[in-house]
Amino acid sequence: MNQDSIRAGQLPFQSSVGRPRPDGFLAENRLYCGDSRSLLRRIAPETVALSFWSPPYFVGKSYEKHLSFEQWRELLASVIRLHFDIIAPGGFLAINIADILAFPDPDMPRIQADNISAKKSGITREQVLSAKAAHPDFNRYRLAELLGCSEQTIDRRLNHNNVRGGKYAPQTKVKLVGGLVQEWAEDAGFFLYDRRAWVKDPCWENSRWHSLSYRAIDEFEYVYIFWKPGISVIDRNRLNREEWSEWGSRAVWEIPSVRNNSEHEAQFPLELPRRVIRIFSGKGDLVIDPFMGLGTTAVAAIREERRYIGIDYIQEYVEKAAARIALESAK
Repeated sequence: MNQDSIRAGQLPFQSSVGRPRPDGFLAENRLYCGDSRSLLRRIAPETVALSFWSPPYFVGKSYEKHLSFEQWRELLASVIRLHFDIIAPGGFLAINIADILAFPDPDMPRIQADNISAKKSGITREQVLSAKAAHPDFNRYRLAELLGCSEQTIDRRLNHNNVRGGKYAPQTKVKLVGGLVQEWAEDAGFFLYDRRAWVKDPCWENSRWHSLSYRAIDEFEYVYIFWKPGISVIDRNRLNREEWSEWGSRAVWEIPSVRNNSEHEAQFPLELPRRVIRIFSGKGDLVIDPFMGLGTTAVAAIREERRYIGIDYIQEYVEKAAARIALESAK
């Protein structure tokens, strides 16, 4: 099968709207398999009202393990840059992404923690120092025998080597991503128009302890909305009064996350693209997703009576998305 594109007739999905374009540009209401950096160049200029997508987060998922941080940066910057020509003036680029919470930094000093609440032994550093002063010829094994603890306890009390993340792996830190995305988008010609915070329901909410450190657990992501200069259509009738009040004009969206990620490691819930599509596009507009995964954005576009183009470089995901869209279209 051609890896540049998967056409409707080759998959269990036949679009009733999409037709091959005589000008060579990608047809609408189709799914394509290939590198977004190649396929975005084949979308007709200034035809996209909204692009909504969630790129690799650089957190070690299987589909991104081959990327170095520099390659990840270049991928996202390139895809953002390629959007400027295809988004219509006044149109929007919406990116769902999270900060990197465990970014390896070999130059960062080791975080050493005296985690008193997690200690299994009551032996204190002062006791070890006192025993060592009384028996300067004792090694840590003899000190452990004297104090009735393990030699690891002696080592930890003497050297403060309760190192988060292991003794040999690079120390990790939080890497903020929003500023990078804004920089890449503004370099391409977009302007940051809005941002929303998506609060996911924590599956760990019934756990007593979430972490061995003071770091917060991961329970929210961002949606950054960028605007291409031009006239934007403002239609308050896209949402009713209750929808505007409950989420349309709210900066924080509480949407349950996808519980079962067996078919894809990083699905987002249908409600997330549905809201963005409702606010930032109109019926009949073209919505695209260059990191389509299982086709959630396309399904949301169909439900909201928009046209779509979906792209993913993993053929298995494209085929699953096509089957999903076929079921949606048959309703």
